[in-house]
Amino acid sequence: MTQRVRLTWNGDRALDAMQAGAVLGVRLAAEHVLTVSRARVPIEEGTLERSATASVDEAGPVAAVSYDTPYAVRVHEDLTARHDPGRGAKYLENVVDEEGERALAIIAAQLRRALR
Repeated sequence: MTQRVRLTWNGDRALDAMQAGAVLGVRLAAEHVLTVSRARVPIEEGTLERSATASVDEAGPVAAVSYDTPYAVRVHEDLTARHDPGRGAKYLENVVDEEGERALAIIAAQLRRALR
C-alpha cells in the first residue's frame, strides 16, 4: 500500500510571521522595562520621568529605553544622592538586570503566537 503525503512549504510566510512577532515582542519587552523603570526613577518635578521613551528599530529588531534630560546620566549614576523610598540611582540598569528574564519571556510569547 502506497501512502501519499502532500506538503506545502510556507517558509516565507513563517519568516514574515517570525519577524512581526519578534518586532512586537521586542516592543512589548521595552515597554515593560520602561514602565518598571519609570516607577523607580527619582522624582523632583517629574521631568526626568516624563522624558522616558522606548524605541524600536524594526530591522534588528532592537529596542532602547532612554531618559532624555541633560542630567539623566548623572542622576542614574550618583549612588550618594538621597531619593524617596523605592526610587534612586541605577533606575534603568537595575530594572534591566531584574526584569531581563521577563523581557525575554515576553519576546518568546510573541514569537510563539506569531507561529500559530
